[in-house]
Amino acid sequence: MPDSHPRPAYTAEQALERLKAGNARFVAGEARFPTVQKEVLADLAKGQAPYATILGCSDSRVPPELVFDAGFGELFIIRVAGNVLGPTIAGTLQYAGTHLHTPLFVVMGHEGCGAVKAALARKYESAEHRSRIETLLEGIVPAFDDLDPTRPPEQLMHAAVEANVRWTLRALRESPEGKASLARGDFQLVGAVYELESGRVRFLAD
Repeated sequence: MPDSHPRPAYTAEQALERLKAGNARFVAGEARFPTVQKEVLADLAKGQAPYATILGCSDSRVPPELVFDAGFGELFIIRVAGNVLGPTIAGTLQYAGTHLHTPLFVVMGHEGCGAVKAALARKYESAEHRSRIETLLEGIVPAFDDLDPTRPPEQLMHAAVEANVRWTLRALRESPEGKASLARGDFQLVGAVYELESGRVRFLAD
């Protein structure tokens, strides 16, 4: 069956610049999309062509569309506590790449993430959680293998948030689909951390 989705009009590099510019407007209090015109909604009903796919945390304080000052139809958003990668999340990402052809994929964590904090407590304090939460944390804890637990709590938390993002990036890059797509140059994969107090998104260097 032929793919009926239109392709995004931006390259991965252009998409990343749009995210950075949108976040700069958001931080400066100059966001462009307080309302949406009915004509825009009617046009979007015909199909979607988001320029970026964002895997982020479910935290209510980190809505990607607002953080990047993006309008309807511009971002394909996947949100799960701790931006954890699981089978259904991977399937959704694969859909974005295969059918929506988004050129840019972003894994975005955030400072003060409750899921990361709980995973730290599980690893270093033997904290116990309900079974479903334990399953979630199992996807985060391996990210901490190279962390120094003797660091001050605030520094440890900061490092853990970034390590969790990089762990997910690594899993995506090393998956069969990720390897194949990266080899073809189909998309760009980047990590980012949102700062709750400032509203700034810090994109991570490889």
